[in-house]
Amino acid sequence: MRVYELLFIVMPTEAEEAVDALVEQLRSVAEDRGASVTKVDKLGRRKLAYPIRVSPTTYTDGTYVVLTIEGSGTEIAELERRLRVTESVIRHLTIRIDEDLKRAEKFKAKRAARAATGGGRRRERTQASAAEVFAEAAEDETEGEEEAS
Repeated sequence: MRVYELLFIVMPTEAEEAVDALVEQLRSVAEDRGASVTKVDKLGRRKLAYPIRVSPTTYTDGTYVVLTIEGSGTEIAELERRLRVTESVIRHLTIRIDEDLKRAEKFKAKRAARAATGGGRRRERTQASAAEVFAEAAEDETEGEEEAS
């Protein structure tokens, strides 16, 4: 099963009940098609990065909603079609995140293994202190002056 994030922005003039009804409609469509909605994040009303003109009005803010969906991918096409024809939705974006989640789990496992062994490569390296570096540089200079004279 693939994991998708579906973000959509609803017009700020829509009531909270209308947003909830839209989310429930999308959830039922996804579940009827065999997918499961694992998470619903209502991020609330936020300012848009740039004004979006939906004739005849220009919007500068909107209500953001993110759905996390596990499915085969065929249901995503239907959800996107419904979002396109829904007048209250200003913009929508769908991203496949299952590969990113696997990559994050892999990095998390590496980090845990490194912590269990007592640190990483950086701690194993011995680094000279600044005083040692300056002392060596001073010795090199004095040797160079003695050879020149």
